[in-house]
Amino acid sequence: MSDKKQKQKQKKPVDPTRRGRRPMPRGWPGPGGGYSTYLQAPQEWRGTTVQVCGMWPFGAGTGSPMVGVPIGRNILSGATMCCDPISWFMRAKLISNPSMFVLGKPGLGKSTITRRMALGLAGYGVQPLVLGDLKPDYKDLIEALGGQVIQLGRGRGHLNVLDPGESRQAALRLTGKAREAIQADAHGRRQTMVSALIAIMRNQNPNDREETILDEALKVLDERFQGTPVLRDLLQVIQDAPDRVRNVALDRGSLDRYRQITEGLEASLIGLVGGGRLGEIFSEQTDNPMQMDRPVVFDVSNVDDSETSLQAAVLLACWSYGFGAVAVSQALADAGLEPRRHYFVILDELWRVLRAGSGLVDRVDALTRLNRQRGVGMAMISHTMSDLLALQNPEDRMKAKGFVERSGMVICGGLPRAEMENLSEVVPMSMEEQNMLIGWQDPPAWDPATGKEAAPPGRGNFLIKVGGRPGIPVHVGLTTVEREINDTNKLWTTSETGKPQVVEVAPDGTEAVLGEYSLDDPAMLPPPDPSTRVTARTGVDE
Repeated sequence: MSDKKQKQKQKKPVDPTRRGRRPMPRGWPGPGGGYSTYLQAPQEWRGTTVQVCGMWPFGAGTGSPMVGVPIGRNILSGATMCCDPISWFMRAKLISNPSMFVLGKPGLGKSTITRRMALGLAGYGVQPLVLGDLKPDYKDLIEALGGQVIQLGRGRGHLNVLDPGESRQAALRLTGKAREAIQADAHGRRQTMVSALIAIMRNQNPNDREETILDEALKVLDERFQGTPVLRDLLQVIQDAPDRVRNVALDRGSLDRYRQITEGLEASLIGLVGGGRLGEIFSEQTDNPMQMDRPVVFDVSNVDDSETSLQAAVLLACWSYGFGAVAVSQALADAGLEPRRHYFVILDELWRVLRAGSGLVDRVDALTRLNRQRGVGMAMISHTMSDLLALQNPEDRMKAKGFVERSGMVICGGLPRAEMENLSEVVPMSMEEQNMLIGWQDPPAWDPATGKEAAPPGRGNFLIKVGGRPGIPVHVGLTTVEREINDTNKLWTTSETGKPQVVEVAPDGTEAVLGEYSLDDPAMLPPPDPSTRVTARTGVDE
């Protein structure tokens, strides 16, 4: 070929579309076409509409809500995900009820996502209230927030179920209908709590006549007793057989008949007072009254898991006490006597209470329904739907299922395939969403490089469901500060001497031992002798 023809060929412009054809997303196929087998993802930046307005049309809005506590990133899009029941109810208007139900197998992070919401809401001015911490999962968080830790257990603290708390002082500051309402509310909670303790003792609800006797005996006790009564005082009123109590007992004027009618009730109360199966926790005055101006956690981790009845009783008592304090706070705020406070109430291990005895679903339902219009967000946590549907009575099973149905949002972690049918009846789910949850509950893989198990594939992954809308998959990642207060396996890491170690978890999952827990730490000491009662000072000069 001549030099002239070669120069003409070189000067000929190159058609970038190659005769009208366009390159494929990865380049031109074929030899020398520059086709790339790996396409690098472009870098992403996030900014407000004001900051990125000049980059149109290259800016794209996130597909995840940005209202509430930042909990992680959308697994599908990588966008930041913000979520909490109070913000989605008050500000975003995405749900009609400020509550959530968390489901997931153990060890996948149910408490972690709840702690993240509690920490973020504390920054918004919402007070976290953990009404019963069994492991404990929330104690370190509440202490870091400068909150109050209330310990309960055999020999470690008392909670008087007849203590009206702040209701008595609040009633003196209120007038008219407001005073009557708060007094009636306190009376109803105390009666419900005593009946629930008796139900746990017997594994059966007290009958209608016994409920009526308890109601009237509490009224007589309030009129007679000066100060704060305990269960022993209520037992004494029933044993004294005042005329008002005998009238509702329908003893027909016979004291012997009255003794027969109240014999079972007396036996149950003696069991509560005398330190029987439920111990002496509820038989004395409250050692550490709850403060409403700061985060609070009831640390009940000293109650052994083998004492299922005692665990359920303590949890139920904490729930009743906490909701009663919230009701008083909101009543004073309605009257303009106290600032308005919002609370995020956490009810963990819900299944333990529901299984403790027949009819306890009604007790829990009565407690939780009272917070609907009182500026309270609520998180209920359990493992699976089977926990709620394993109750003996069909009526209890339907009511327990209603806890999930009434929740504003349902957050699901890894769940077994057998759960999908029960869960889909309450929360509509596509097959893709079900397969995602099933994949998250797979066991961890073995890492041959380190000789240890890797993290489970579903740890920190959750699907957020609101009604029939498509679920939002999100991964919750912990900050370095959260990792210090997020170790729920402290007692499993020990040194050669057997002392528990302080372990820091790095972002890549590796662990570094920082030191050892001191055995002089009160939290590491064995419980004191139950016969020795320790009364905590309240800080008020008497």
